Amino acid sequence: MPRMMNAARVAAAVGLAVLCQSPVAAKVVELEIVKVESPAFGGRTFGAVGTYDRIVGRARMALDPADPHNAEIADLALAPRNAAGRVEATSDVEILRPSDGAKGNRTLFFEAVNRARRLGLVLFNDGPGKADLADPANVGNGFLMERGYTVVWAGWQPDEPPGPDRLVLSLPTMPGVAGQSVEEFVFNNTTNPVAAALTYPAADLDPAKARLTVRPRTQDARQSPPDLSFAYDGVKRIRISRPADFDAGAIYELVYTATGAMPVGVSLAVPRDVVAFLRHDPASPVAGRVDRAIGFGLSQSGRYLRDFLHMGFNEDEAGRVVFEGLMPHIAGGKKGWFNGRFAQPGRSVGQHGSHLYPGDQFPFTYPVLTDTLTGRTDGILARCLKAGNCPRVMHTDTELEIYNSRASLVVTDTAGNALAMPENVRVYLIANTPHFAATGAVSQRAAACSHETNPLHAGAPMRALLVAMQEWLDGRAPPASRFPGRADGTLVPPDPESVGIPAIPGFRYTGLVNALTVMDYADYPPKAGAAYPVFVGRTDADGHTLGGIRVPALEAPVASHFGFNYRKAGFAEGQLCDLIGTRIPFARTQAERLAAGDPRPSLEERYPTPQAYVAAVDAAARRLVADRLLLEEDARRIVAAAAARPL
Repeated sequence: MPRMMNAARVAAAVGLAVLCQSPVAAKVVELEIVKVESPAFGGRTFGAVGTYDRIVGRARMALDPADPHNAEIADLALAPRNAAGRVEATSDVEILRPSDGAKGNRTLFFEAVNRARRLGLVLFNDGPGKADLADPANVGNGFLMERGYTVVWAGWQPDEPPGPDRLVLSLPTMPGVAGQSVEEFVFNNTTNPVAAALTYPAADLDPAKARLTVRPRTQDARQSPPDLSFAYDGVKRIRISRPADFDAGAIYELVYTATGAMPVGVSLAVPRDVVAFLRHDPASPVAGRVDRAIGFGLSQSGRYLRDFLHMGFNEDEAGRVVFEGLMPHIAGGKKGWFNGRFAQPGRSVGQHGSHLYPGDQFPFTYPVLTDTLTGRTDGILARCLKAGNCPRVMHTDTELEIYNSRASLVVTDTAGNALAMPENVRVYLIANTPHFAATGAVSQRAAACSHETNPLHAGAPMRALLVAMQEWLDGRAPPASRFPGRADGTLVPPDPESVGIPAIPGFRYTGLVNALTVMDYADYPPKAGAAYPVFVGRTDADGHTLGGIRVPALEAPVASHFGFNYRKAGFAEGQLCDLIGTRIPFARTQAERLAAGDPRPSLEERYPTPQAYVAAVDAAARRLVADRLLLEEDARRIVAAAAARPL
């Protein structure tokens, strides 16, 4: 059984200094250790590395508003300060470290949590993603542990509620600061009345002093029908009485006066200060164990890391590099609303819903360039290039980001021309995968969507890329970028004729994408300006993207897989449906295919015998292994699964 230690015993285990003041440059002035499990995960061992310890704590940060390193944090000077004139914040922290420090790989793997959740073990370790990290099942195949990483999570999102096994950031509120806040809701149900939570407390509970509207689609005019109303159920909750003639996918928008403003941009300092403390402070529970750090985030937290880099936070207060490697995953060409008064870090600008929120404007890509629509010159790397502290970047997307997150803008300029990446950046598209699917996912119906979901898991190529990142930090060049491009004709306008998705019975490709325009946020609603060009991948006869990393499920397919799905009737029909993708199986026989009018060859036409199918999967896996885009152990597993699959 794991040995549990309380806070008093922890001092002896990891050093009394963890509860003492740290040097000013560290910014984390105290790390309170709440719990240590040694060994963790029921004593499971991970190859030559052995057992792991789990450390749960809270990092108290103190930020100086006058420090130039904090200049980008909006409203920091308005926040309450301690006796030393600093703004305090507290981040929940969890650490997994090899029990024997000498057996680690001396690399700190920092995952920026997604909506207070740890998802990296689901992606890299094929774990089940259970809430309680102490559950031994969560380490899955043990990939990160067997390679000796020190894994760190720290809460950074201040508008997420605390709770067991959730990592959040606690910030002070700014007294006397009130202002306009906007909430948007898509309920995907017909509950009436329906409850909804507010990000910030309402300053006045009189509904007449707020404005609630509804519209069927983002581009439609806002309406205030007589049977639409709402009431407050407290300062952070409302109850909406829904009008007739609007379906379950309608967009409700509340504009109200809010209080409780926080210096939300402090969130961007969390990786900087926590990682700096862990790497360099003698009070750190991993002191002397790590020489470098890789930052990873997915979806919301991938966008967060792009903002982190863009806003110059990859340098700590002492001028040291925070991350040598950065891996933003499934972020597309977006960033986020992680800074500013009444910012909402949980928002993601979508095609249907939250479309008008900040967080998706220029710059979109890493090199510095001039925006042809606004005349601005910028890039994700602009500040780190000037400071000389740019990390090596591996930017990875799935096909969902092509359609819903304008990922083409990562590899084109704002006029739509091909764009070369700097030497320290690689970009990869894991073709035809959904936004995120856990290992073992199965295709199923989603309530609001027209087609069955896409269950393809991106863990295997992501493991190979993490190994390549580690080697890159050791001096070996990584695999070349693999992303559809304008130069070779694999990145095309989204119209059906250009894309080439076949006419599959029961499925109609419409060419809908999450379009993007220049936005003027001087007033609300914001004013839309000129449009940026957004492209998608050209496909083969099965509808699979020709560029990017094509996993064996695409090279030796049994179904067509798409990264997008469409909303069905009654749920804003025809709009892009969430993040789940689509899977449409092939007919089993030629006769079934011809009877259905399906242009895609059937399984029996593709694979005359089960052995032919396994051979095709094996050949596809071998090619990826040769290109360092698949690990040998994953290739063996994929081929074994193909051999066990009935055709």
